[in-house]
Amino acid sequence: MLVQTSTSVVPFLGSEIKASYEASRVVILPIPYEATTTYRKGCENGPDALLEASPQLEYYDDELDRETCWDARIYTHCAIADTRHEGLISSEEMLQVTRETVSQLIQDGKFVIALGGEHSITAGIVDAYRLASPEPFTVIQIDAHGDMRHEYEGSIHNHACVMRRVLDMGLPTLPVGIRSVCKEEADLVKAKQIPVMWAREMASDPNWIERAISTIPTERVFITIDVDGIDPSLIPGVGTPEPGGLNWYALMTFLRRVFETHQVIGCDVMELAPIVDSVVSQFTAAKLVYKLIGYQTTARGW
Repeated sequence: MLVQTSTSVVPFLGSEIKASYEASRVVILPIPYEATTTYRKGCENGPDALLEASPQLEYYDDELDRETCWDARIYTHCAIADTRHEGLISSEEMLQVTRETVSQLIQDGKFVIALGGEHSITAGIVDAYRLASPEPFTVIQIDAHGDMRHEYEGSIHNHACVMRRVLDMGLPTLPVGIRSVCKEEADLVKAKQIPVMWAREMASDPNWIERAISTIPTERVFITIDVDGIDPSLIPGVGTPEPGGLNWYALMTFLRRVFETHQVIGCDVMELAPIVDSVVSQFTAAKLVYKLIGYQTTARGW
């Protein structure tokens, strides 16, 4: 059974710039799914909080010297796999509807930015891209955690296992900003020679961005961002915070370089868990999404 919700959402940046689906180049896909979070809960509320914060953004991007929203032509899709309204949804059902929805968006030529929700969602998104084209691509993971356990708390689809599922698909990965792994994950990194960009090494290496770029083995990349990869002073609203994350300008410099040097096929922003009476996390996450749109718009010459 497919689990798809028709509840309306606030359009990204507000209704003034909302494009029709047919005219859109960028599609924002909210996936407010939460079932396996293990510390602070609330990421199923992340997509709505981000969308509700987004109209407070300025359209003008001073770095890119343009109002990228007009050329990007942004459409906000209805929510899918919504555990707030649909109740319990199995991981398999979530992955199925995610895979099928993203596959349709790819077929329609849309640049997809998915909003989570827990990080396990990414496996369905990545699988849709894998099935859509025989061309290889690398999954760039910005994250505090390795997320490479075979299983956790009895599930291979736990949010702590998502990058292991990506590796099982035979795709290369580039984990960036990692600062928390278990022994199983550390052993896997060594055995598979995964080019992890450890946060502690990045902090003392002014050339880490070019070093990271040089390890990407494919022209095409997919970017998955767990917002706990960013320092919690910037985005405290996460389920599993870790000190020592990426600062804003280092992250923006890295992302822009990736868009300049590679073909980014899609993105997601996951694990935002809003804090009551604070808008810092969702506003920052909304600005991150707008920067992704801006870098893609500029890279593609839209």
